[in-house]
Amino acid sequence: VGSCKLCGSEHPQLLTSRQLLYSIMANALAITTALLLLSQSAQVAAFVPTTPAVPKTCIDSRAKHTTPQQLYATLDDNSHYDSPAIDLSNTIIDDRRNFIKSVVSMGLAASSIPTAALAEDAAVSAATPSPVQVVAIGDTKKLFNEGRALEAQGNILAAQRLYIKVTKISPRFIYGWANLSNTLVAQGQLNDADQTYTKAINLCEENLKEAEESFGIKRCDDLYLLLLNRGSVRLNNGMSKEALTDLQKANTLKARPDAVILQNLARAQELNSFYAQSDKSYTTAISMTANEVSPFWLRSSMVKYQLNDINGAMDLMKRVENRFPEAPEVRAAYAVLLLAKGDEDAARKKFLEIPDRQRVKYADGEFLEKVVAWPSAMKEGLSTLTKAVGDSSQESQNQQ
Repeated sequence: VGSCKLCGSEHPQLLTSRQLLYSIMANALAITTALLLLSQSAQVAAFVPTTPAVPKTCIDSRAKHTTPQQLYATLDDNSHYDSPAIDLSNTIIDDRRNFIKSVVSMGLAASSIPTAALAEDAAVSAATPSPVQVVAIGDTKKLFNEGRALEAQGNILAAQRLYIKVTKISPRFIYGWANLSNTLVAQGQLNDADQTYTKAINLCEENLKEAEESFGIKRCDDLYLLLLNRGSVRLNNGMSKEALTDLQKANTLKARPDAVILQNLARAQELNSFYAQSDKSYTTAISMTANEVSPFWLRSSMVKYQLNDINGAMDLMKRVENRFPEAPEVRAAYAVLLLAKGDEDAARKKFLEIPDRQRVKYADGEFLEKVVAWPSAMKEGLSTLTKAVGDSSQESQNQQ
């Protein structure tokens, strides 16, 4: 309905039965007269269709949307089609269209459509929101793909500006909000990213509800990924309870084990002190990535230590230490486990391998609570170790 921005054709507005009844007779004579005059015009060298062919760019291409795991959502490129060429003189076409417009406008002006009917129809139209947009089309598609290209090149700010335009042009396009969120995360604006991910999630859930009630609606199939992304943001923004809710939903929607979801879910369970559940999630995630030691294995080791599984914790820690031998947190955690195994000398030696300025942080309770967020059993073991090497007294002097 209305004018197509891409093809330039003007599609007549749809009239209600009441409006149509009032307008048909008034318009018939004017339109007939216009067509008669045009057929007699000697200036027109060829026939111009009154309804030009609609180029394929105006058609929903139904391209599949996918979003990669962990904080980045992208879409496959929609195919681009050029408008069909028109060989006729633009001047002749414009004159002809303008003439038709003027005559039809006269006919519409002469018709007497009741004001009450128009107001009623406008109210119905305003009460019906536009459908949720899953596939980008038109100007939205062009801007969105340009933003994706800039984001892939690392030009986050430029991509963000385009995504903001996308959300203004098509505020009900799910992935405009999702990709805007990605750029906000990249800049560390986690509060804003939480809000924009929420908009994308709400639109996706609305779309799924529409798809259940109506046949043939393109579905948003990425709700679990949007929840994963928002859960990851909340996990790193001090919202551990909210993160746990999002990640549990993502895990349920996925319906089969996913290593990235399980890593984040396990971390959320750990931060909420659900250590047995966390250990199970970590163990499953590790079994899916057994050939590649990852940093989250360190967290799994500490959770096992919290559950008093010292041997299981040490087995994992040895592999982590072999993979990341110079990481200060790995050295500190390994030292705590060595102390728990009764080898105090080895524990002190390992702990003192950490450079002084970095090692002192591990005597700071706030650092352990808010930055590295160690479980309570690990913090207790570390407290004993820092006292043994004298770092506790040094940290007290620094605070004074």
